[in-house]
Amino acid sequence: MNADRQPLVSILTPVYNGAAYLRECIESVLTQTYSNYEYIIINNRSTDETLSIALEYAKKDTRIRVHSNETFVGVIDNHNIAFRLMSPEARYCKVVSADDYIFPNCVGRMVELAEANPSVGIVGCYQLSGSVVKWLGFRHPTVVMPGREVGRQMFLNRQVFIDNQPLRGFGSPTSLMYRGDVVRESAAFYPNSSPHSDTSACFQVLENSDFGFVYDVLCYERTHGETQTSTSLKLNRYLSQTLNDLKEYGSFYLSEQELKGALRLALQEYRRFLALNYVVRRSDGEFWSYHRGRLDELGFPITRWVLFKAAVEAGMRELVNPGQALAKLQKHLSAVRVRTSEMTRSGSERKKMVARC
Repeated sequence: MNADRQPLVSILTPVYNGAAYLRECIESVLTQTYSNYEYIIINNRSTDETLSIALEYAKKDTRIRVHSNETFVGVIDNHNIAFRLMSPEARYCKVVSADDYIFPNCVGRMVELAEANPSVGIVGCYQLSGSVVKWLGFRHPTVVMPGREVGRQMFLNRQVFIDNQPLRGFGSPTSLMYRGDVVRESAAFYPNSSPHSDTSACFQVLENSDFGFVYDVLCYERTHGETQTSTSLKLNRYLSQTLNDLKEYGSFYLSEQELKGALRLALQEYRRFLALNYVVRRSDGEFWSYHRGRLDELGFPITRWVLFKAAVEAGMRELVNPGQALAKLQKHLSAVRVRTSEMTRSGSERKKMVARC
């Protein structure tokens, strides 16, 4: 693509206490083969060296702007602040999380696909997460898929995990690029307070646009114990997010019968998960506070009777397949050992780990 004709891309990095990885993130943006971009770093009242690192790079490259929030805000609010800061001239918007990085041809490849297909509102790609390649649910060589069909398949083909990594889905913020117009359609592009509001945004955008996919690994997601993904796996926040999105967007993507079935299965899975955790995690305040609050919000409050009924149903399932029950128990015990190991890390080591914001 001719450099003089490149559309402007707004690259955004919302960050809180990201000094440990921020330099690598910024350098990955600066080494893009694509040159016509603005890069905005949104500092969320960091208490480490985040701000000084960002300002250091801003002095060296006029494409970099640094914004510091007047008060600390939540993760989703910080992202929505970032979206509002993008230039009105930006044709595309690319988030790069502060503990991730993008490979040199990332922006160029995504823009190339979007420019060739004006109906595309979101462009995705493969993402290396630790040693696992994610977002494998798309079929080569089709690069443009109807948004409605993609959303429907996301609801009907449930999440797949390998090595505790979600492999199927729209993608994470770092693996996606949005058309600027769809981002500017609302004051809050991420439409709810859930840590997975980026998924909700995809369902919202794809009601009126198509989905594009580049079959190449264009970005890297760092994995450590305090990322949003790690927290979601620990609490299993994906279950409540699925219910939320089914209630909010399911009627557009699914038939009435499909939606009823998807809601029933999602709720059954959620309740079985809670019932199986009741004995082991009865005193885990954070776990139960989160799930009670989310199910109250969604209109499916937890009661002892609901948990008892779910436990009986789960028990009947396991009796039918005792080998599967043993495998689940071994997996659960392994997860408990991992969590116990993480809890005994020294304080100095844990401070070095930076939560994505």
